[in-house]
Amino acid sequence: MAEIKTSGRPIDQLLEKVLCMNILSSDYFRDLLRLKTYHEVIDEIYNQVDHVEPWMTGNCRGPSTAFCLLYKFFTMKLTVKQMHGLLKHPDSPYIRAVGFLYLRYLSDFKTLWSWYEPYLKDDEEFSPGSSGKMTTMGVYVRDLFLGQYYFDTLLPRIPVPVMRTAVANLEKMNLPTKPSGSIGDSSRGSEETSRRPPSVKASLSVSFGQRAPHRASTRDSSPIRRTIAPPPYDKDGADDSRQSPSMCRSQSRDLSDREISERDRGRDRERDKERTRDRDRDRDRDRYRDHERERERDRDRDRRRYDERDRDGRRDYDRDRGRDRDRRYDYDRRSIERSRRDYERSRSRSRGRSHSRSLHDQGPSLDQQRTPPRDESKEKAVSSNLAKLKDLYGDFGNQKENVGDDRAPNRDTSTEEVIRLGGSWR
Repeated sequence: MAEIKTSGRPIDQLLEKVLCMNILSSDYFRDLLRLKTYHEVIDEIYNQVDHVEPWMTGNCRGPSTAFCLLYKFFTMKLTVKQMHGLLKHPDSPYIRAVGFLYLRYLSDFKTLWSWYEPYLKDDEEFSPGSSGKMTTMGVYVRDLFLGQYYFDTLLPRIPVPVMRTAVANLEKMNLPTKPSGSIGDSSRGSEETSRRPPSVKASLSVSFGQRAPHRASTRDSSPIRRTIAPPPYDKDGADDSRQSPSMCRSQSRDLSDREISERDRGRDRERDKERTRDRDRDRDRDRYRDHERERERDRDRDRRRYDERDRDGRRDYDRDRGRDRDRRYDYDRRSIERSRRDYERSRSRSRGRSHSRSLHDQGPSLDQQRTPPRDESKEKAVSSNLAKLKDLYGDFGNQKENVGDDRAPNRDTSTEEVIRLGGSWR
């Protein structure tokens, strides 16, 4: 079976952004992922839905069960047969209401009237809101087509030609051409809103005087903004645009909903970009800090390793230096001893040479003169010669004491003469 012809716009542009974001972030919608078939979603609507407002009421501020299930249908892309089964379902009027909401948001506007027309006079009663106010299904369908707001949320804008054709057909059917209020007020920011906000959207944007997305008259309709007097007109101001009446008229004229939606989407995109930039900046800052911590740890580790190597190197250097010093000391000591021994040896040699030279210069010593080598033959000859001389001249040994010193040369002379007479000693 063919799918329902849609407008081609994504659902996040058809639903208000706040409502869409709350649906996607809700725990109940995440729990709906367990539902896989069309009939399981219908059973969930039958068991859980008791109103079709977009927001929960009371102290609970969040998307309603009906709109979470409606978004579930958006993700399933219903066919024409399934839609007819929703619109004609006999068990619960809320199942039918969810089907009409699906068509109002997602279907092509040119085919919307053909879907709604058979049910404009449906008299099944139910309470679309949480207040318990009853209405018929026909009135509900007619208000969905004619109204621009659905319980303080903005519905997709129907083109003017399609709306004119629908109004003409309603007049032919003798039906009202204005919303009856079964789906809430025709504008947000009523007086009752300041007393009890019917939804999160109203409490955030209307009661607190803030600008609501897709809403042109919220700024003027807010009860807080109505109490603030407009700023006085500055006639002497330097800005020419404030003094221009045409500019004043253009600023006071309400903008179209499309322009407002585009402007608000642009603001949302700017906010998202700003958040992304902030997130990227924080991530880069964290990365830089982590990188700096890693670098500091690496520097500390390298410093410790360098200190350990330096300590070991100094220890090895001191040990090697001590060994070299000991070796040098031993070498110097051996050199000194060797040089001293050489010096003593050279001195002893020089002394020996000088002594021998002096002995050679002095001639034979007295001992050598006095004790010549003995020769027996010569001694016998001498003794015989002395005996002969004693016989001739007598013994002069006893007269030595009486002889003076002056006669000593005569003795020597006579001795020489005796030696000459007696013959050679040799």
